[in-house]
Amino acid sequence: MLKFKFLSLSLLLWIVVLSPSIAQKTAFTTEDAIRVKSLGSQTLSDDGKYLAGMVMDGSARFDTDHFRFQDPSYLNVLPGELVIINTEDASEIRPYAGAAKITSLAWAPNNTEIAFLEEKEEKLHLMVYDVARKKLRAISISGNPLIANSELTWTPDSKSLLVHTREASWLESAMAIYNEATSGPTVVYDGSKPFLKWDEIRNTNSLTEVHQVNLSNGKASKLLPESNYNGINVTADGQHLIFNEVFPLKTAYERNKGTEYQTAYLNLANQDSAKILYPRNEKRRNFTWTENKSKYAWVDSGYVFIQTLGEDDVKNLTKGKAYADEEKKKEVKFSIMTWSPSEGKLLLSSEKGYWLADAAGDQLEMIYELPEDKEIAPSLDLLNWSEDERYLFFNYSSKEKWERGFTRFDLEAKQMDDILINSNLYTNVQKSKDGSKYILSVSDGDMPPNVMASDASFSNMKSLTDLNPWMNNKNLTHSELISYRDMDGKELKGVLYYPVDYEPGKKYPLVCEVYETFFDNGYNRNMNLIANQGYFALRPSVDLEIGYPGEAWVKGITSVINKLVDEGKVDNDKVGVHGVSYGGYATSLLITQTDRFAAAINISGKVNIISFLGDSPKIGTRNYAAAEVGQDRIGGSLWDDPLKYFATTAVLHADRIKTPHLILTGEGDWNVPGTNSRELYYAMRRLGKEVVWVNYLKGGHGAGWASGESDYHDQWKRIFDFYEKQFTKEKEKAKEEDSTN
Repeated sequence: MLKFKFLSLSLLLWIVVLSPSIAQKTAFTTEDAIRVKSLGSQTLSDDGKYLAGMVMDGSARFDTDHFRFQDPSYLNVLPGELVIINTEDASEIRPYAGAAKITSLAWAPNNTEIAFLEEKEEKLHLMVYDVARKKLRAISISGNPLIANSELTWTPDSKSLLVHTREASWLESAMAIYNEATSGPTVVYDGSKPFLKWDEIRNTNSLTEVHQVNLSNGKASKLLPESNYNGINVTADGQHLIFNEVFPLKTAYERNKGTEYQTAYLNLANQDSAKILYPRNEKRRNFTWTENKSKYAWVDSGYVFIQTLGEDDVKNLTKGKAYADEEKKKEVKFSIMTWSPSEGKLLLSSEKGYWLADAAGDQLEMIYELPEDKEIAPSLDLLNWSEDERYLFFNYSSKEKWERGFTRFDLEAKQMDDILINSNLYTNVQKSKDGSKYILSVSDGDMPPNVMASDASFSNMKSLTDLNPWMNNKNLTHSELISYRDMDGKELKGVLYYPVDYEPGKKYPLVCEVYETFFDNGYNRNMNLIANQGYFALRPSVDLEIGYPGEAWVKGITSVINKLVDEGKVDNDKVGVHGVSYGGYATSLLITQTDRFAAAINISGKVNIISFLGDSPKIGTRNYAAAEVGQDRIGGSLWDDPLKYFATTAVLHADRIKTPHLILTGEGDWNVPGTNSRELYYAMRRLGKEVVWVNYLKGGHGAGWASGESDYHDQWKRIFDFYEKQFTKEKEKAKEEDSTN
């Protein structure tokens, strides 16, 4: 019996030593965070046989020159490895031996060629790769125009590409405006001009011509003169080009003002044949086209209209056919979801549910009623209408728990059925033209996603990528969806990430990463690095109220912290908080209202919402809009509601701060310039507060994380050291207070 016990113990020790899942797991480091790969720019051929994309890791952005934002000559195409995957057997083709700077991937209708733009020596080159012949060729365009970083559009015969180009004179004139604004020697800002200077630069940078390039000989024919084009389509018969134009009129401080929009089409055989579908108007009109681009639908004042290209007859499909209030004759307002494959019906939506409209204008029927409580009703995103027009396929996500996947609505039975629902994350869903094959990214919620192929049943998924197998040997966090109530009693959700060495019953430090609302999990670099420090990490949600945004973080975040402390998970004296951009702003504002935290870190976040109105000139009036009607949620202008601006400006309340504060900025940050964040450093220093400001001279928005590799590591080290120092101090302080008492 003793011998048997000895052998069992030996076997157990052998398993512990050799098992990679136990013995060989190592810490997830900042070096590892850079190594994590993803497949971006995913583009599926119409027949679903080939998926193209760019494999990149965290180093791709390290060479970004943030100081050249809006520079007309700066392309900044990120490097990666172009991969073409056969979705039937997962075999790969790599047209390049290593990394290349590639953008604008576009499959030809013949499904065997893919076009893209490659940046070399700060110029874009038109490239075509033939998958069947495994041949890469550069297309030399006649006249040698400058190619703009824009979408590529194939003609239906796969013989030509529509390319956005520019004359050499455009670059000269665009650079002259840019250089005047950046180099001077004198820069004049004249309020009587129609545009802010950087809006003028942006408008100039948006101008292109459109050429049709014959791929056999490179001959280019100009289709559209220089303008700002937004959306180019060719009809399935190859006869017509449909295009949208944007006409900036002036710099406006109100949304949907200062710009006009137009939609037109022309016969490709006659470039002078342009006809207007929607004349220039400040109200943007979005058209929903059939697959072959022969018919289009739009919404005006809640009514749905359809028209056939080239014809004058317009049909209103919904007027007088559905009422939200029968007694008051209040009609239902609709949105368009999609055309049916046969183009004989449209799927519409309203506040109440989904509707089916006959394109002939004869019938309108509600087919699915949405739950009344929109806050808890699951999210349904339409994926596809089956070719036989019986089923609608949806991407499904619960708002109450991690239940995600796919559902199918049977149009005959008027019934919604689950296809696949579980806790996994399903994102980046693409489908073949006939809907028989789906390509999607799948994650268990903690690991980086891999790309899978499936049919419409989603029951037999097969893996197409395994981008990060080495991560199986790393200590990674696991996540949990938690519920809590804020100070107003409103139920909120947050995502809690466990320390990698978690032991039930033991208390750990906690670091909160704040922004707005968090629900879904998924691989998260920051959370894994924090969890590997032996901390809990938390992404809490807040209920932001227009006019009083500053209160939300205190009401929500402090409540969930106390909940975790009361549960015995978190050490009450070791709680930190940080955020990036809007989250950095929230962090600095938060510590003017509470002493709850042992440490706080603002990464590229503003601290003065008043001076911030004019602190980011390269993005025009965005900061005014953000404060008045956007993310900052002030709800009015500085002159309408000055006290609300004062209340949400951290620097004005710096005297109340007791929390040690680390401020991280990037000198090249054109989004939230470091000059704004540094105001709090000077204020806290003047007031004798504990504060450190680190400005990365090559950094952008994200400070050291948006800089070079050495700055990336440096910023993480400073963050870890700052938390550990303050947590240790806070614990020692608590011990002293206990001994005194």
